[in-house]
Amino acid sequence: MLVVVGAAGTAEYAMQFAAWAKLWEQACAKSNATYMAVGLNEPGASSDRARIQEILAAQETEDRGQRTEDGTQKAEPSSALWLVLIGHGTFDGRTAKFNLRGPDLATSDLAEWLKPLRRPVVLINTASSSAPFLTKLSAPGRIVITATKSGLEQNYTRFGQYLAEAIIDPRADLDKDGQTSLLEAFLSAAHAVEQFYAAAGRLATEHALLDDNGDALGTPANWFRGIRPVQKARDDASLDGYRAHQLHLLSSPAEAALPPDLRARRDQLELQLLELRDGKAKFSEEEYFTKLEPLLREIAHIYEEADKAGPPPTSDDK
Repeated sequence: MLVVVGAAGTAEYAMQFAAWAKLWEQACAKSNATYMAVGLNEPGASSDRARIQEILAAQETEDRGQRTEDGTQKAEPSSALWLVLIGHGTFDGRTAKFNLRGPDLATSDLAEWLKPLRRPVVLINTASSSAPFLTKLSAPGRIVITATKSGLEQNYTRFGQYLAEAIIDPRADLDKDGQTSLLEAFLSAAHAVEQFYAAAGRLATEHALLDDNGDALGTPANWFRGIRPVQKARDDASLDGYRAHQLHLLSSPAEAALPPDLRARRDQLELQLLELRDGKAKFSEEEYFTKLEPLLREIAHIYEEADKAGPPPTSDDK
């Protein structure tokens, strides 16, 4: 996880942004995720923008290390890179930027730096005017969350605090499976934002979006009932949320016990299952259950294989 704290502008914002970054650091410590931060220490010889580029380039180098001499991939990198932006943003009608100490970070910068990465990427921009980061950086294999639904929502945003608080909070576990998914944290944070503005008697000036299917459209939290998207998009565009619900910063013991290859296959099958369920009206009852049964059987087989493999070794075992 790379947490980037931008230029605060005032001491009050600096304290708030540092506190949010601390919440992410604590979440990483509990989940054994690698935590890196930019923007909290005194500026060095390199600008914060250059430091971000260096860190992402190192991730690309690590991905290249998974390839053989002839360039083929040994294995797809399974661990996701989480990039969290905390601070202020700007939008001039054409270009959105995240404000840094020194040169700012533009959507075009991240588009270039993230393109070579083969691993899954989670990009969370909690700043004002952050929505253009979703439209410009959406891609297959990425989950993009923004605090606003357009670049014109330019006021200070509170979504970042609530998301950092919810990311491993058991109270945000909506389906009660013992772990809080990224989708559940997104929904919990968006609901907390809504409650804040309602309690203050103020018009909400931020509306978070989630994109995890690569169509650059995004889905707002109020389109969900529980963890399922229930509204219809224009032109029957697919809704988001399914992939984000498969991603957890802190997994339950049962989830952690699944070998990576079985988990990846399980996730693929679950996405097929959800796609089939969403398109149920296109099939007769017989056709639907004919397509459903083999998916359920294979998922059940995966869990049987995991049970045979047993739990992963602990440090005592080693």
